[in-house]
Amino acid sequence: MVSLFILAQQNSPSPAPGGGGQSSFFIMLLLMVGVVWFMMIRPQQKKAREHQEWLKSLKKGDEVVTQGGIIGRITGLSDTIVTLEVQEKVRMRVLRSSIQGKPPESKKAQASSASEEKPAEEKK
Repeated sequence: MVSLFILAQQNSPSPAPGGGGQSSFFIMLLLMVGVVWFMMIRPQQKKAREHQEWLKSLKKGDEVVTQGGIIGRITGLSDTIVTLEVQEKVRMRVLRSSIQGKPPESKKAQASSASEEKPAEEKK
C-alpha cells in the first residue's frame, strides 16, 4: 500500500505553486479524525463506562428509573435481572441494562420544601 502511494507521487506531476499536495491532504484528514475522536467518541465511551460501573454497584434499596420511565426501588438483584417495587406489593422484573439512572427529585421532597417556605413567608 505504501509502495503504491510512493509510486503515485513519483509519477504524478508536481503540484501547483501554493498547493499542498497529497501529503497535506492526509495530514488534514488525520487531524480531522483526531478532533472527532477527542470531541465526540472518547467522551461517549467514558460516559458508557461510568454507567456500566454504576449498574454494577446497584444494591437493594436504591431508587432507579428504567428506560421506559418507570421509577422503583430495588428489592432484588441478580446478574442480569433487577426486581423493582414500583408501589406497595407491586413488583416488576426488568433487565439490569434497562436501568437508566437515578430518578429526579421526587414531588414529595419538592412539596415538603415548598410547605416549609410558605410559613416563613407568612411570618414576615
